Amino acid sequence: MSSEVQSLEVSYFLQMTEDEEKVRRAVASLVGGGLSEERQEAEGHFGNRIVWIRCRATGGEAETALKAIVPRIEEAERRSILGELSAFLDEHSALYIRLSKQVLVMSGSGVLASSDPIRIRVKPRPHVVRGDPAGLYARLLGVRA
Repeated sequence: MSSEVQSLEVSYFLQMTEDEEKVRRAVASLVGGGLSEERQEAEGHFGNRIVWIRCRATGGEAETALKAIVPRIEEAERRSILGELSAFLDEHSALYIRLSKQVLVMSGSGVLASSDPIRIRVKPRPHVVRGDPAGLYARLLGVRA
């Protein structure tokens, strides 16, 4: 059986004041490790270095990474996502989750956040999402109705 997830992308910004290795280890632990990294460096308003990092997986590797992420997010947070699902989906039914980078680094937990997040984008295979994104994401997030 093929994966229900077409791709998964994890991205975040690193400021020069952050411990890059700590953040990278926390993200690798979150996704189960092994995803290749793409980096882009920029200069901030005051000349500080900012690095944008993106990790991407497709097919079975994407679904495996999602299965590593889901248990790190408290069930109440997962229920919140499903309860407001339209706020977390784009026009193609891709799911966008923002987790607190600080909480992930400090405790390893996935807590929803809008400020300085680890961004997770889950793109489903088109044929599995037709008409019922709520059912698909309830299954993928392990939340029972």
